[in-house]
Amino acid sequence: MRSVTYAMGVSLDGYIVGPDGGFDWTDPDDEVFRFWIDEIRTVDVHLLGRRLYETMLYWETAGQDPTLDEAAREWISLWNPLPKVVFSRTLSAVEGQARLASGGLVEEIERLRAEPGEGQIAIGGATLAVQAAGAGLIDEYRMVVHPVLVGGGIPYFPRHERRENLELVETRTFPSNVVYLRYRVAR
Repeated sequence: MRSVTYAMGVSLDGYIVGPDGGFDWTDPDDEVFRFWIDEIRTVDVHLLGRRLYETMLYWETAGQDPTLDEAAREWISLWNPLPKVVFSRTLSAVEGQARLASGGLVEEIERLRAEPGEGQIAIGGATLAVQAAGAGLIDEYRMVVHPVLVGGGIPYFPRHERRENLELVETRTFPSNVVYLRYRVAR
């Protein structure tokens, strides 16, 4: 059965977006960007909320920019063809390899887990993560922790009022003082 992972950049005080709605502090250096490229290779389908989907739309046309470096072009070659499921109550259409979710998150994950495949089902966005965690569907939490305190905003960790024991699987420190933490849910 394919695992469900929740991976995002996060501030040291636990936010994926600051109180002003910004996340420019997550702009990766070359080594962190290379890490995200390697991570996306392990994903079979990506589940996104509307806000993250709209942010990632940039990549649909970014390839037309002749000034993009090789790493950005590699990301585009992996991200754009990747199947995506977008959860939104306001969008009526999506672009590229995305489709609007036809059911609820739990039903979508159960259906995707039943399909053949070895890659991960990745969740992007705190709102979806709260729902998935509350239903006990997240298998791994992956955080790329940036050395900044933003003081508020959208938290990385779901607040579902349920204890979740985690096992540390992997850590990695980048020269930029960004730290990757990978935890598996202990079941």
